[in-house]
Amino acid sequence: MNVAEAIRGRLVVSCQAQEPSPFLDVPHMMAMASAAVLGGAAGLRGQGVAHVRGMSELGVPVIGLIKRSTPGSPVYITPTEADVTALTGAGARIVAADATGRPRPGGEKLADLITAAHAGGALFMADVDGLDAALAAVDAGADLVGTTLAGYTTGTAVPDEPDIALVGAISRRCPVPVIAEGRYRTPAQVAAAFDEGAWAVVVGTAISDPVNTTRRFAYACPHSPVES
Repeated sequence: MNVAEAIRGRLVVSCQAQEPSPFLDVPHMMAMASAAVLGGAAGLRGQGVAHVRGMSELGVPVIGLIKRSTPGSPVYITPTEADVTALTGAGARIVAADATGRPRPGGEKLADLITAAHAGGALFMADVDGLDAALAAVDAGADLVGTTLAGYTTGTAVPDEPDIALVGAISRRCPVPVIAEGRYRTPAQVAAAFDEGAWAVVVGTAISDPVNTTRRFAYACPHSPVES
């Protein structure tokens, strides 16, 4: 079974953390990822070489990315070809990168990153913000398209709900698998994305961020916690 077929019609769990989460270190993140696999995740999405390397030992495909800021470029998810090579070397079976068409550091092109992923034996997942970006990414050679960045590049407030309509629009126009991702919080939303043609659905914060989940419940209480 190829890597895309392994996640078809299945759930992928994004296991990532940021300060001040205690899950930032590799052993704790591996525990989180292992729990996701035990719960039925058919794949994982991980950030950073160390986490991707650890997740690749859990027996399911890993979508790898590197998040970092670079001077003069708004691209934050896997900005460079060198990042792609590092991820394939760490065991990522799929490499995800910003494919919104925004300028990359050093003038690198999306096609360069796709070539690097394929050279490392991985598929390339284009994280897009709309239909036009998805079509351009497929033309450049992307193997999968994800709705990861929908709602995050307009400079306006990020919507609360996932862009399920975009999943349908891309699915109808693009000949490659469409991965629904971004703000999926409920099983009903996941089911709706599959109804619109999603190949797989990625859920992150709702499953793998206990800090955020606890905060949502805590702020529903009469005496909310005081922000430090």
